Formats: sequence, C-alpha cells, structure tokens
Amino acid sequence: MTIRRLPPDLINRIAAGEVVERPASVVKELVENALDAGASRIEVQADGGGLSRILVADDGGGVPRDELPLAVERHATSKLAAQADGSYDLLRIGTLGFRGEALPSIGSVARLTISSRARGAGEAFAIVVDGGLMTPVAPAAFDQAHGARVEVRDLFHATPARLKFMKSARAEALAIADAVKRQAMAAETVAFSLDLDGRKTLRLPAEAAGPEGRLARLAAVLGREFADNALAIDQEREGVRLTGYAGLPTYNRGSAAHQYLFVNGRAVRDRLLHGALRAAYADFLARDRHPAAALYLDLDPTLVDANVHPAKAEVRFRDPGLARGLIIGALRHALAGAGHRAATTVSTAALGSFRREPSAAGFSAWSAGGWSPTSTGQLPGLTGVSAWSETWAGPSGLADALAAAAGAASVRVEEEPPDFPLGAARAQVHATYIVSQTRDGVVIVDQHAAHERLVYERMKAQMAAGNVARQTLLLPEVVELDPAEAERICARAEELAALGLGLEPFGPGAVLVRETPALLGDTDVAGLVRDIADDLAENGAPLALGERLVEVCSTMACHGSVRAGRTLNAAEMNALLREMEATPHSGQCNHGRPTYVELKLADIERLFGRR
Repeated sequence: MTIRRLPPDLINRIAAGEVVERPASVVKELVENALDAGASRIEVQADGGGLSRILVADDGGGVPRDELPLAVERHATSKLAAQADGSYDLLRIGTLGFRGEALPSIGSVARLTISSRARGAGEAFAIVVDGGLMTPVAPAAFDQAHGARVEVRDLFHATPARLKFMKSARAEALAIADAVKRQAMAAETVAFSLDLDGRKTLRLPAEAAGPEGRLARLAAVLGREFADNALAIDQEREGVRLTGYAGLPTYNRGSAAHQYLFVNGRAVRDRLLHGALRAAYADFLARDRHPAAALYLDLDPTLVDANVHPAKAEVRFRDPGLARGLIIGALRHALAGAGHRAATTVSTAALGSFRREPSAAGFSAWSAGGWSPTSTGQLPGLTGVSAWSETWAGPSGLADALAAAAGAASVRVEEEPPDFPLGAARAQVHATYIVSQTRDGVVIVDQHAAHERLVYERMKAQMAAGNVARQTLLLPEVVELDPAEAERICARAEELAALGLGLEPFGPGAVLVRETPALLGDTDVAGLVRDIADDLAENGAPLALGERLVEVCSTMACHGSVRAGRTLNAAEMNALLREMEATPHSGQCNHGRPTYVELKLADIERLFGRR
C-alpha cells in the first residue's frame, strides 16, 4: 500500500476526536484555559446540550491581538516556556492546559469565535474559525476591562457522523453541569455561573482560600448533607500532601459517582486512586455501597505525569504505592478518629418517617385489645419503678456485664442521665432495640448490629497483632503462574506470611503454598494465589487475601454477637453503649448499616408542636 500524507484539515479532525469527545469536553477545556489565565469569575452558557451553542467568558488576562492567530494554531501554547538550553520540560507542568490542542481541535469541528481584550489594552479583537478555516483578526465589542469570551456554535457540524454518537440534549447538559462542578470544586476562590438553555442552573460565589472556603464550596456543589457528614483529611508523606473531605461510612451511595479526585488541581479519573478509596472503606461498606469523597493530592509536578491522555483525564505517578498508601492511611486515620459517629442523614430519615396524624383505627384497635380508661385515670404500670433504670455496670466491658447479668439487681432511678455520648439505657423494645437517654435527646441502638461491630473490631486487632492462626497443608500445593506474577508474589512473601499464607518460590513460574490462614478453612488455594497476583499487578497490594480474611471475620462476628430477640438487662445495655463509645467505627455495622439513630430533643419537640 502507498503511504500518503494527510491534509492538515483532516489531521485536525482526527486530533479533535481525541480531545473533543462531547460538549462537556469543550466546556472542560475552555474553563481550564480561563483558570490558567488567572480568572476570578467564569461564566458558562450552553444551549441544546452544548451542540447548538457554548459560551465561556472570563475576566482573566486576555489574549493580545497578535497572539489570537496563534491561539487557534495546533501545538501553540502559552503554558510552556523554553529552558535556557532551548528544551521544554514536559515533566514540570504547573498549568491545567499545556498541549495546545483544545482551541484548534474545537475550531476544526465547529464555528469558533474568540473575543478578547488583553489586560492593559485599549481595544478588543476577535478571530473566527469555521470548520478549520480561519478569518483575519478584526476589532470586536467587549464589555469588560480585560478577559476573553469563547463562543462555540454548531458543534460537530463539520463532522456530522459524530452527531450520531451524542446522547440526548438533557444528558449532554447534565454532563456539562458535572464538568463545571468538578472545576469549581478544585477552584473555590473563583466564582462560577452556569446557564443551561437560558435557565440559571448554578451560581457559586468565590470562597476564601483554605479548608473552610473549600468546605463551603463543596457544600454548595454536593449539598449541605455532605458537609455535615464529612471528615476533614490533611496528611502529608514524603512531599505528597492529601487534603479534602471524606464522608462517614453511613453516608454512603449506590454508585461511585460521588467520588471526586484531584491531582495538583486537575480533576482526574484514576483507577489507582479510586481503588485506594475503595480499600480504605472496605471494612465499613458492603460491596454494593460506595463512599462519598472529595480528595486533593498535591505533589511536585515531576512526581506525576499528566501527559498520558489527550484529554488529560488520567495521570501516572512515579511512585504509585506512595500515593495509594497515603490515601488509605489518611482515610483510615480519619475514620478511626470519628469513633462511633454516624451520619446525620440517618436521624433525618428516621424523623421523616414519623407521622403526626393520630390514627383513629389504631386507637380503636388498642382499646379492643384489652385496655380501657380506669376510674383512677392512671395508666397501668406507671406507678412502678422502671425495670430498666438500673445504673451502669462500669467500664469493665460487655463480656463482664453479660457474665454478671444473672445476678444484677435494680438499684435506683437516675434523676439525670450521665454525660456519656450515647447516654444511659432506659429500655429495650422488641428484644432488639436499646432506647437510651442523653442530655439533649434519645438514642435508639440496634443491639445485634452494634455488638457485631465490636466483636469484629476485636478480631481485626488480633489479626493486626499477627495472631493469625495458620493451617499447614498436608500436601503443599504448587500454583502455576506467569514468571512475572510469581516474582511479584514471592517478593511479598513476608507480608503474606503475616496474614497466614506461607509460600515460597518453586521454579521460574510457580510458587509452593505450604500454609493458609485457618480462618479460610477449606479454600481454593490456586484461585486465592491468582487473585493476589492480579491485585499486586493492578494495585501493588495483596488485597484479595486481606479481603477474604476480613469477610470471614465479618461472618464470624455476625454469628458470635448478641442476637436480635435476646432480652438484656440494664447492666448489659449500658456496657454495650460504653464499649461502643470506646470502639472506632462503631457507628456502623460490618455491612455499612447504622448501629444507632440519635434523635435530638428539639426535633422531637417539633414533632409534637412544642417548637
């Protein structure tokens, strides 16, 4: 076959397919240009899902008249400067854009108009590019002291086949909104506005720099519930800093769509980072539930490569293990510091389920069941001392309280509840739920879920201390692997041995397994080793073994905890509450469900019209 040179306009259209995938891609690139230009206010408008019209206006530095033709020329950029020897350093990228492809790519598939007044210039100028054809620079009207207005009309009119792959106008509009929100979350000091089809969709004022301003911006974008249920993250390791906010385990979602990751201010979708986030919450959420988080990694640009994808949506770390370990360690530290705290959405949902309207049928059924007003006007049972008003058994632990439960006796009615976060037990209802009174509210505890978490945490502590029982195989098993996989596994043999898996090299492409964790029982050794090899290749850590051990511990904790339906006395209930307060992560069971609901007295009073 004969080799031919492609014409420039076709080259531009091919390149545009890599950068401009959909209208949201256009918005992302234009907003990044505005941020790189030092804008403090960015306005975005889109009509017809962005296919009819997109406008991005900013108050940045603007583009001088003589540089407008260069702005729409391929691989011309203001983001990179030559070094003293004339070379360009692609490993030290300090801006969001740098490839010089966005504007020419957009101009090759749409009608592009750039109007700008450079800072300090007296006049404004514009340039138009239609399907790759550029018109001369001409004077233009511009109502700002400086900045730029980039308008894109009839996107993909030069490549009509591309329009067949677009989704509905609504779906494209939602993608544009998501792109703007992601940029806004990374630049809290910049004001953003978004109009879709003439409707005001988003108005975000500029916030102060720092954690408080960032949390305010996240609350405006993700909702006040996220801010109320988020844990602050701020950790640094070997020059890499992780900041941001991560949701409590009980504030979980049905998909990973509410996970936002940023590297040096750039919104990315990185499998390594998402995998680290999943691993950090592995102990607290069921497999079909996902945490909500907004995390920001800041590191030296030379330690991360942003030039691995035309749309700059992916990055590559020089030391992936450092980034992954920092995320997992920081999140687990924050989750441990949360103690028994549970999401406020749990109590909000509980309060919302209450019905204020009295039920005549319910009252009639109650009367028919055997109760009727007495001549004294006194409800039966109110004259006696509550059987559940016994004093707390002390911090000796739940196990001691359960052992001494048979001989426990009622002591006295406490006038005031003690100053404990989860209060003092007042009753047990349906032999499943503990009702506790705090200084300013009521706590309802699921006794089985709570004790399940306590038992599970004890087992995890034993595992972390290296007390994992091992089972020696009667006949050691040889597992055939790829030579590279076998080498990776043998390099982590010491770490795997600490988890109860004893193995050694057995030739160039195999390992010999002599011991397995006793908790796993009769397990598929070959399948387990291959899963570990896959984890090491993808994440740099043997997740499979840890996850299987955790899953077994979770099952054992479930079967070994106080069951629903078991009647507890006051000593047992209070001991359970005290141990919950002292145990990290006790606000949720092993499957991510809440272990307790707290109702504030003020909210209860509102239910009865007292406020």
